[in-house]
Amino acid sequence: MANTKPMAKAVAISSVLGAMGIAIPFNAMAADSLEGALKESTTKLNLRPRYENVEAVTAAGDESRSEAATLRTRLTFTTGSFYDFSAVLEFDDVTSLKDVNYFDGVNSKDGPIIADPEGTEVNQAYLAYSGLPDTKFIWGRQRILLDNQRFVGGVGWRQNEQTYDAFSIGNSSIPGLSAFYANVSNVNRIFGEQATPDVVPVARQGDHTQETNLLNVGYTIDGIGKISAYYYDIDNLDALALSNTSMGVRFAGATELDAIKLDYELEWAEQEDTGDNPNDYTADYTLISLSGTMSGFTLGLAQETLGADDDAGVGFTTSLATLHKFQGWADVFLATPGTGIEDMYVTFKAGLPMGMSFIAMYHEFESAEDVAAGTSSDFGSEIDMALSKKFSNGATLLLKYADFSGGDDYFTTDVTKVWVMAEYAI
Repeated sequence: MANTKPMAKAVAISSVLGAMGIAIPFNAMAADSLEGALKESTTKLNLRPRYENVEAVTAAGDESRSEAATLRTRLTFTTGSFYDFSAVLEFDDVTSLKDVNYFDGVNSKDGPIIADPEGTEVNQAYLAYSGLPDTKFIWGRQRILLDNQRFVGGVGWRQNEQTYDAFSIGNSSIPGLSAFYANVSNVNRIFGEQATPDVVPVARQGDHTQETNLLNVGYTIDGIGKISAYYYDIDNLDALALSNTSMGVRFAGATELDAIKLDYELEWAEQEDTGDNPNDYTADYTLISLSGTMSGFTLGLAQETLGADDDAGVGFTTSLATLHKFQGWADVFLATPGTGIEDMYVTFKAGLPMGMSFIAMYHEFESAEDVAAGTSSDFGSEIDMALSKKFSNGATLLLKYADFSGGDDYFTTDVTKVWVMAEYAI
């Protein structure tokens, strides 16, 4: 006689959820099997070698230099679905291809920082449930990337990615509407597990314990764009000064105007201290961006402002962001100055033959609020350029350059960075 226990279990689960008003197709549950889940499982390997060179010259003419050659190896195992449950296990290994003679944020070497310490870690390890229509629950170590990653991201540029120990829910059951919520207990930062409190200061620790809640709701209007509203309550139990609450709204979209495609972004947010933050402050954030694309060429102009509280001397902070994407690739402004910062920048992009693309950016930085009497509000300028090539087998090659020229009285050190990077997935 056939074993009817799995079917009876499926009926029972379906009945209970049905009584709660949650409909799950019974035949989909009954069709699942452990054997099928294993057959649907996938294993992926990603290799990313990179060379990075950093030079810094102070206003007094003192020079320092760091260089690193590293390889990030990522192995990702994803199971198939078993009664609407699935799992992901992902490992990252960062290895130096030469003697480690650069300051990686954890060791005691000298020179400008290249934040790619060696180490092997579990990058992701989570259990997912997708048994409700257009809804996904995830519990465990996971990647969280919200909007353009200005507030919450994965710092994917660095070899060791930032991930989150969290419980999250994503839902898109209403057409055009998306909602995401996460309760975060720990942020696994780019410095790795070896960056413990007894080795490095709190700003470079590999783990920051959290009691953080992230809420993001978006609505997409066809042909116009997406409106997002968000509330991020970040309670950092290790770095107390990074505890804050941000509430804001963002609009991003594109439209066709004859032969020109217009892309636009508008964003505003307000932030205040929360938790045990020793600073009592309030600050605003604004972004205005417009670009046009025609015949494969793009020209854009934008202004991003992270304000500050004059009385507290504290600037708007986005500690969970993918900061390398913003305010120049030289990473001079990873921490917002106490008087805030205004970034006016121009972007040029070009699609080139043979699967190549080019991007160049020019930034002008200055203080968002008044600076000390007798000093300049000029924070410097930066030129960024990148040339990338995508091959038919999916491999990519990237040449990237950043040149920051220091300000008159603040951030006076000039910084130049060069990268050569390849990436290949199997």
